[in-house]
Amino acid sequence: MKKLLLVFLVCASFQIQAQGTWTPLKNKTPLSNGSVILSLLMTDGTVLVKTDSIENDGSGQGTRTWAKLTPDSHGSYVNGTWSVLPKMTKDRLYFSSQVMKDGRVVVIGGENGNGTVTGEIYDPVLNTWTLINTPKYTHFLDGNSELLPDGKIIVSEYNGLGFFPTYIYDPVLNVWTTGPSCHGNADEAAWLKLPDYSILFVDMATRHTERYIPALNNWLVEDTVQVSLYDPYGDESGPAYVLPDGRGFFIGSMPVTAFYTPTGDTSKGLWTAGPALPDTGGMPDAAGAMMINGKILLAISHTPDSATHFPKPMSFYEFNYLDNSFTEVASPNGADTLDMRTANTTMLDLPDGTVLLGSQSTSQMFVYTPSGTPLAQGKPTISGISQSGCTFTVTGTLFNGITMGAAYGDDWQMSTNRPIIRLTSDSNVYYVKTMNWNLNGIQTGTQPDTVQFTVPANVPTGGYALVVTANGIASDTLHFNYVKCVTGIDEAPALASALKIYPNPASGQVAVSFTSTTGGPYIVRIADMLGRTVLEESDVSVAGTNMQELNLEGISSGVYLISVQQKSSVSTSKILVR
Repeated sequence: MKKLLLVFLVCASFQIQAQGTWTPLKNKTPLSNGSVILSLLMTDGTVLVKTDSIENDGSGQGTRTWAKLTPDSHGSYVNGTWSVLPKMTKDRLYFSSQVMKDGRVVVIGGENGNGTVTGEIYDPVLNTWTLINTPKYTHFLDGNSELLPDGKIIVSEYNGLGFFPTYIYDPVLNVWTTGPSCHGNADEAAWLKLPDYSILFVDMATRHTERYIPALNNWLVEDTVQVSLYDPYGDESGPAYVLPDGRGFFIGSMPVTAFYTPTGDTSKGLWTAGPALPDTGGMPDAAGAMMINGKILLAISHTPDSATHFPKPMSFYEFNYLDNSFTEVASPNGADTLDMRTANTTMLDLPDGTVLLGSQSTSQMFVYTPSGTPLAQGKPTISGISQSGCTFTVTGTLFNGITMGAAYGDDWQMSTNRPIIRLTSDSNVYYVKTMNWNLNGIQTGTQPDTVQFTVPANVPTGGYALVVTANGIASDTLHFNYVKCVTGIDEAPALASALKIYPNPASGQVAVSFTSTTGGPYIVRIADMLGRTVLEESDVSVAGTNMQELNLEGISSGVYLISVQQKSSVSTSKILVR
């Protein structure tokens, strides 16, 4: 009776009304058969997509073909251009994929093709695929994996032998270690990263749940979920997300959902039944994406049955966690439904706040622009920027976003919970390559974030509005004065440390302390949050510690940016003027 009461209390409401808008990409994909099964957001703002076409070289049922979408000079993905990548070494389909902290992509295993027991890495700088060794006799099928706090990757194995090992890959050392065994089968499961960095999933074809604790390197048994998320025909399930309120949200292949309230420690969380999917629908191996407004865009079909494990057509809905409502939205073709299976779709959160939709049935991709405003709790903040040689470091908070981003029933990891940096000058938009972000979590609160970036050679010297985005939600702009840097040719960096400002908040006067490695002329500026200079002074530094006092009289109260530039090196920090 208690279980029935819980289901009744979270009954959803269903609405039909206009929400976001669909826009077709100007250029279709150049893939061999056009179709897309996977989309990955790279750290430089480009998107890699993979085809499901069968290679006619006798090597297996997998695929090796990828293409890259590059936004245009105004930052538009709709008007972006395509290029074809070199083919992978092995054929593989339904595999693990992760974008690593150095900007490379690793793919592991595959349910189909001859790459089941192998992995390989794509290097976007060299534009090459390199085969990597995997643990002997392992079979990485549907591709469960997650990026751990230390940058390593945990991957699950399916061997059909009744035990469920995991392995951990270190991309820096290119070595594997044996991880802890799961308590149940993760083959068709959706793995969900929680705010405490733990990983939660429901054991395949059961209601049993478990959670991986990175600090313990162990899987702990959780309580049983009240509803059956897997269908009894193909053992499929739907995607999973962390909601803005911190709860986990799991969606079933059948018309059921479940909430998980985490404890934040090693004790068991609380499972409760969630709202039923609209029109007794299901999400077998279906795609969805958390949008910048906190709602989730979902692809929902009919419920699977014994004859059809992946029914069609499908419809699109927005789920609002605040009132458990599902609002139907038109399909990209303008109709109520789309004549395809949910398992044939893929979604990806883009840095501009839109969602990219791909399908195995067409070369035409679409962008969905949600209505509403970005959630404030997912907004990154920037506290400062410094430079060493041609590498810049941005500091701040909330660089990882609210949730992992887009998700799929299993197989694909399309996470975007990492910082992407965009530079804007007039109508020109540039994405820079980010790397070595320090946190691999979600909802990281006040934990300090850092991320490094390098500027592409095509970016000219000048002033830019810089933002950090996480899952499409952008920070406030920081004025970034860029002096073109060429590795090995440009002058050595003159600033060895970030700025020290005191007092802060300040009124009347403020002192700026910085360290110079070589000494020489420097410029110190105070700019408002729109990048407008309100004070500028110049002087000559000595090698070592320097201090510059600034008169703040005539500067209105508010938040400003103080920067010190010497040679090609710039350090920036925030100050509150009272």
